[in-house]
Amino acid sequence: MSLIKKFATVASGTLMSRAFGFIREMLMAAAIGTGPIADAFYAAFQFPNTFRRLFAEGAFNAAFVPLFAKEIEANGTDGAKRFSEEVFGVLFTALLALTIVMELAMPLLVRFVIAPGFADDAQKYDLTVALATIMFPYLICMSLAAMMSGMLNSLRRYFAAAIAPVFLNFILIGVLANAWHKGHDGLTVGYALSWGVLAAGLVQLAIVWIAVRHAGISIGFRRPRLTPNVKRLLILALPAAITGGITQINQLIGTAIASGQNSAVSSLALADRVYQLPLGVVGVAVAIVLLPELARALKSGNLKEAANLQNRSVEFTLFLTLPATAALLVMSEPIVRVLYERGQFAATNSTPTVAAILAIFGLGLPAFVLIKAFTPGYFAREDTRTPMIFAAISVAVNIAVALTLFPEMGAPGIAVASAIAGWVNAAMLFGVLIRRGHWGTDLPLLTRIPRLVLAAAVMGLALYFAIQWLAPYLASSSPVYTQAATLAILVGAGTLIYFIVAFGTGGADIGMLRRSIKRGRGKPPAPEPE
Repeated sequence: MSLIKKFATVASGTLMSRAFGFIREMLMAAAIGTGPIADAFYAAFQFPNTFRRLFAEGAFNAAFVPLFAKEIEANGTDGAKRFSEEVFGVLFTALLALTIVMELAMPLLVRFVIAPGFADDAQKYDLTVALATIMFPYLICMSLAAMMSGMLNSLRRYFAAAIAPVFLNFILIGVLANAWHKGHDGLTVGYALSWGVLAAGLVQLAIVWIAVRHAGISIGFRRPRLTPNVKRLLILALPAAITGGITQINQLIGTAIASGQNSAVSSLALADRVYQLPLGVVGVAVAIVLLPELARALKSGNLKEAANLQNRSVEFTLFLTLPATAALLVMSEPIVRVLYERGQFAATNSTPTVAAILAIFGLGLPAFVLIKAFTPGYFAREDTRTPMIFAAISVAVNIAVALTLFPEMGAPGIAVASAIAGWVNAAMLFGVLIRRGHWGTDLPLLTRIPRLVLAAAVMGLALYFAIQWLAPYLASSSPVYTQAATLAILVGAGTLIYFIVAFGTGGADIGMLRRSIKRGRGKPPAPEPE
């Protein structure tokens, strides 16, 4: 199977999750808008979600996957099963202890970490504490699910891990539909959504657990012990957790700063949902597939294949990300209007603010995706310390810029800080890969990037003038179906223009991509799912 097919497998599940995520956010915007209940819910959900990325997805996609893959190569399925059981025992025990401590300390955490700006509003503060207390056990479910997803990815079974997150959206959409049917008020909706998040965590854990068993590995509980393998994992995982969760760390910081202004937290969250579509479909898919493939190539000493994997992955991510950046820059307001402008969201006139944040996030999108493509070059070599240092520098930049810009710009200033921090991080990762000789010069890549930038610029310019021409059909006064149809036409036309220019100038070549990113020799450790 070629890398592009693997990317497509992961991306299809992620795309489905993001698509239903849009539906979820549209319903939430209509139900609770960007008011105090929305601020409380998004701030409360951000906390367990950040910990999930720090202690689960970031750490295990970076540290667990290479070690698990090596265990398969060295000791087969039995060795991999033993290693996974050792890790499961330690992880579950640590997560249980962490959850108990966090639940008891939640009032202090909300006041000083999650949303210090809410402390002056007793009602919003108490609601945030209550919702965060309900949702925090979601961390246990999703951390264990992330571990099992890492096992599935190492076994080249990508679909179950990619499709599981969609059930969070299924459940929350069901909660919102029920609330609409029964006419629940905003407060009742907030509590129902929080319980829905916890239920979704249990469902997602069940899905990947069943998939792991189907793959031939049945995980039993072992008494937690710091075996040599577990110690090695912990040494790698701590810095990897920070690195893998850098975007979430910056978002948590942004949420804490934004809590000082009404509606800022929810405005950032709604814009984040839109730009997460290209980031998740492209960036996350590439990172998930590239890491185990790169680890195998390096383990077998095939440096040429490793270099080719890295270069083709960057080429593929930029091919899909650059047009998304151009579109978000020029189309942010029509996108936000079509997705969110109804119900409570329309009543608070939140479109200009959310659109401005989304456009700024678009400027940082290529950086966020490139970070996903660059970090496997470190993680596959079991170097998690260097990316952690760069992540720490990125966080410092984010804090400094956000604190400087927020008083004058409000929530868009936090988006600017996030974009700048992303580009600083990407530049440092790429520079050190080159300096160490871990990134080979690739002439096709160097010649294609400027042409892809040109194609995205031409597309963006065409869309800008088209939006001016079609402004009456995109206005708030137009029926929503007219706005949606016009937006769909613009997206289709923009895509066509981009492809024509990209392929016409030689910025893209499907035949070359298909041939160059075929997997090298070697059989997979387990058969592909049917």
